[in-house]
Amino acid sequence: MDIKNNILKKFAKIYGNAEGARVFFAPGRVNLIGEHTDYNGGHVFPCALTLGTYAAVRKREDRKLRFYSMNFSKLGVIESSLDNLKPDKDAGWTNYPKGMMWAFGEKGYKIDCGLDIVVKGNIPHGSGLSSSASVEIVTGYLLKVLFGFEISNQELALIGQYSENKFNGVNCGIMDQFAIAMGRKDCAIFLDTADLSYEYAQVNLQGMKLVISCSNKRRGLGDSKYNERREECETALTEIQAGMGINTLGDLDEQLFEQIKMAIKDEDRRKRARHAVYENRRTIRAVQALKDNDIALFGKLMNESHISLRDDYEVTGEELDTLVEEAWKIDGVIGSRMTGAGFGGCTVSLVKDEAVEKFMEKVGAAYKERIGYAADFYSVEIGSGPCEL
Repeated sequence: MDIKNNILKKFAKIYGNAEGARVFFAPGRVNLIGEHTDYNGGHVFPCALTLGTYAAVRKREDRKLRFYSMNFSKLGVIESSLDNLKPDKDAGWTNYPKGMMWAFGEKGYKIDCGLDIVVKGNIPHGSGLSSSASVEIVTGYLLKVLFGFEISNQELALIGQYSENKFNGVNCGIMDQFAIAMGRKDCAIFLDTADLSYEYAQVNLQGMKLVISCSNKRRGLGDSKYNERREECETALTEIQAGMGINTLGDLDEQLFEQIKMAIKDEDRRKRARHAVYENRRTIRAVQALKDNDIALFGKLMNESHISLRDDYEVTGEELDTLVEEAWKIDGVIGSRMTGAGFGGCTVSLVKDEAVEKFMEKVGAAYKERIGYAADFYSVEIGSGPCEL
């Protein structure tokens, strides 16, 4: 049974019937290169996936909100109200859709009736493929359609970021929401986070697969060192700005950074800033390599990205390093790196078709032996943005 029928069947079971319910989808995302650059005014290169979040929804006559997740079925129906949109630890996953409803209101888009919602995601939980941003964008898209709001998908991304920053307290950049809201099949988005200018770049995967390796190490973004890294970069930027007029670390190239790096007083902060600068330049070169059809260079830059995230930004950890280092040993792996915030989550690898099976088998065995539990592997495709099914 396809997911749409499956979710409508569950909707009918939970809420009595599925009359008038509509089904929406928003993808997950993976970032091919350009990690921890999005809040440093640099470039990122993410793409939307065919995995994502499905939501069946129906308007109510009152202001009550009822949420049910097929992924967290033990929690049952979680009730709230449009008059009580505030973050609540006990509200769990519903803080993401509630955050979007709150953010819509803050931006002047008033939601005038309650909703019954059933959600099902096929993004591995805690994988770093942005399940939270996917829930935000599917919520934003269904609100836009149901209530007839004139909002572009780019504005949806900004509202998603606003809701994550202000409602859920995660100081994330724009990349996740933008990649999901603006996704296009078989393309990655070359996005300059300093001014939101972007272009689509065709990703020709003939003879290759994108393989996601999920470490299965749990991590929460808000309570990881994510906000700490962001603060370190902001302090480094302030120290550089005392001597020269730049707006973001993304304004620097490698040469200029090496000339002025001693303005940053602390060695750790210097390393964080070096990653932000070098990763941004790597991303620009990687997109050019794709345009030139130089897949070998693209893979080499992916590998260099991981080394920088491991040594300078220090956000990888034993699990991700094991996945990547084992991947590098395998013939047919073009490039491999951690993707997402780090401290767990996933790696992304470009693997030749004929090596995919060996990759999953060998990396999987080495990981289990070293870490003590199994990793999961997904061969993924590049998909489109949000839609009604």
